Amino acid sequence: MENYDTILDWMLSQLPMYQKKGAQAYRPDLSRMQDFCDYLNQPQEQIKTIHVAGTNGKGSTAHLMASVLQEHELKVGLYTSPHLKDFRERIKINGKYIDKAFVVDFVLNHRSYFESHSLSFFEMTVGLAFSYFLEKKVDIAVIEVGMGGRLDGTNLIKPELCVITNIGWDHMQFLGDTLAEIAAEKAGIIKSHTPVIIGSTQIETQAIFREKARQLNAEIIFADQKDIKEYDSDLKGDYQRENIHTAIVGLSNLNGFKLHSEKLKNGLLSVVDNTGIQGRWQVLNDAPKIIADVAHNKEGLGFTIPQIESHYYARLHLVLGFVKDKAVGEILQLFPHDAHYYLATPQIPRAMPIEDLKHIAQNLDIYHKIFPTVEAAFFAAKKQADVMDFIYVGGSTFVVGEIL
Repeated sequence: MENYDTILDWMLSQLPMYQKKGAQAYRPDLSRMQDFCDYLNQPQEQIKTIHVAGTNGKGSTAHLMASVLQEHELKVGLYTSPHLKDFRERIKINGKYIDKAFVVDFVLNHRSYFESHSLSFFEMTVGLAFSYFLEKKVDIAVIEVGMGGRLDGTNLIKPELCVITNIGWDHMQFLGDTLAEIAAEKAGIIKSHTPVIIGSTQIETQAIFREKARQLNAEIIFADQKDIKEYDSDLKGDYQRENIHTAIVGLSNLNGFKLHSEKLKNGLLSVVDNTGIQGRWQVLNDAPKIIADVAHNKEGLGFTIPQIESHYYARLHLVLGFVKDKAVGEILQLFPHDAHYYLATPQIPRAMPIEDLKHIAQNLDIYHKIFPTVEAAFFAAKKQADVMDFIYVGGSTFVVGEIL
């Protein structure tokens, strides 16, 4: 008899998965997802949802909103990707992972459909999330876009609210070579007569969003143009200020929902407890200070690196690895030149080969060592570090996942 582990192995190994394979798993077409939702009797149309897209911060913003909604005594579904350690991180209700039994039953009941229609891992998982949230009768579900927006598998929902955090240079091979082209793909989540919150006003993209909203008679609100009270959060990355602001403005414009200031305050201070979010400026140790963070592109690291440098430390140790579709040379140049670099390759097919990483590091003339695994690199950094030192683990979601 098949159990959760064998079912999960089948899901991860039988079907193409962007998280592992990159470009070859990307499918710019919603027809299979539409057919699948037809087959499932349109679960996504029977639940209330909030849709969250953006280059950086969409996962944090989704978790922030979910936490605040939970504090308002709502039953809140949360769908995010990728996962760091456990597949079930992707699908939660009030911070609790999807039941293993539900995953097993869903796959066994529908496996012949998956196989005959060649569904991708992502398509299957999105359908699983929609069905779970409907079965468990959530009051609302916060749905994070996987990549882009217009052609993302999540883009069959009819949300109460759309949120686009910001636009940056990421996934250009799929989304476009200019910020305007990337914005046009993200703007694909905007729906008719549905409020859309834009987290960051950007010269290159705001006209794209305004025009799309005009075409669809959707109210558009630029969150950073709204002057609101500032709140603290248990998410301590400096980059979270913008996400917190976006989340508050978003929830303030959610139809039929009244935001209470005390519950808002509690929700923002309890994101980790309420949702189980990991890998966002996560403190793993105090002496030496060890921080893990999933920032993996220039815009994201543009916030985290100054925060590293704002700390006092004797020496800085950087445990880094990357996937091969990133501008790794440009990213490495953002980090302090005088740090000690411990470079490794995360255990996924998409990872940048260690020889390529070594070549880039040599060209940049940074002090580095190469390790066969992320775990070995992390162990070496801990061995070298004194109590006054700082160890940063990052460069990729998958590097952080292996350390956690």
